[in-house]
Amino acid sequence: MKKHLILSIVTILSLAVYSCKDKDAFTISGVINNPGSLKTIYLMEADSSTVAVIDSVNLSENGKFQFKHKAPYANLYKLRVGGSIFDMIAKNGDAIDFSTSLNDNTHAYEVSGSDESGKIKEFNKISNFYGEKNAKITQEYQDKAQAIGKESDSLIKIYLPMFQKNSVDYSNEILKFVNANKTSLAGFYAATSLDPSKYEAQMITYADDIKDNFKDNPGVQKFIKMMVNLKPVSVGHKAPDFTVAGIDGKPIKLSDYKGKYVMLDFWASWCAPCRAENPNVVKQYAIYKPLGLNILGISLDQDKAKWEQAIAADKLTWSHGSDLKNFEGPTERLFHVEAIPSNFIIDPQGIIVAKNITGADLEEFLNKTFTKSQQIVKIK
Repeated sequence: MKKHLILSIVTILSLAVYSCKDKDAFTISGVINNPGSLKTIYLMEADSSTVAVIDSVNLSENGKFQFKHKAPYANLYKLRVGGSIFDMIAKNGDAIDFSTSLNDNTHAYEVSGSDESGKIKEFNKISNFYGEKNAKITQEYQDKAQAIGKESDSLIKIYLPMFQKNSVDYSNEILKFVNANKTSLAGFYAATSLDPSKYEAQMITYADDIKDNFKDNPGVQKFIKMMVNLKPVSVGHKAPDFTVAGIDGKPIKLSDYKGKYVMLDFWASWCAPCRAENPNVVKQYAIYKPLGLNILGISLDQDKAKWEQAIAADKLTWSHGSDLKNFEGPTERLFHVEAIPSNFIIDPQGIIVAKNITGADLEEFLNKTFTKSQQIVKIK
């Protein structure tokens, strides 16, 4: 009897605690240890493009505070505590407990009452780890460059690969996290931290995996729609045909290159990164044109004279076309070009086999592609 009585009391107390939760709002209760002169805590809400303060409260004498807020859907919220920002994911019905100390230079904190907030904390731990490594690499490079009084190619050759490796390592860890948390909003926020120019295929696959989740979250739905739109012009898909006006005014069609390798190179005379990449493209074209590489440059210029001047100055000897409408040209919109330089390499069957590769990556891809194609020709 006593055992049953104890269990009944525990059950009643548990129900009482649950019933105290507000199903129409969430609460964040917290304590700031060693607050010093800090008086006010701010609650911020993130949407697909901005973060805005939505509430603020004053700390009590013992450093405690509480927010109560209605959430139209589960979403990312941030606490601004002095100069530090702490992420959490909340939805109506959550009762989240938070604590930190302003004396802790690592900005460590504890959060409970929300599994999603625990997962976003895990993501931030990964992000912070690789961010600190990047900062260390950058500082070391700057210190050595300052010591010799100038930027140095030899230093860049040492530190750039270190930076690139760290970026790849970060992305690999994020991909693991995303794949392990497909039903979590934390997984979504982690996925959006990837470089879309390098991990577009993985992001498209992820968007397809979560298309039935988070239907009430506009940020997630916007991302899914974006990836759906990108899918037809992603690697592995047949490139859509188009017609663009050539520099001589005559129409150029993508279908004119049927049965050939062609790289669509989106650029502009006013684009500094494009102009910096042009010497590399010129170099690769000289090597691989005899082996079958074609290039169609598509400029986002609106001033034809400046477009022609840049072609001559950079010695771009391949075919050129333009809608002269910046990012709003029909060709740019068809291929969802949102930034330049941007390129698409299309094989003789009309399939996009690579996208947005520059520098050493472009050189490596072309070397592998045309070495393989020459081997196939010899076998035949």
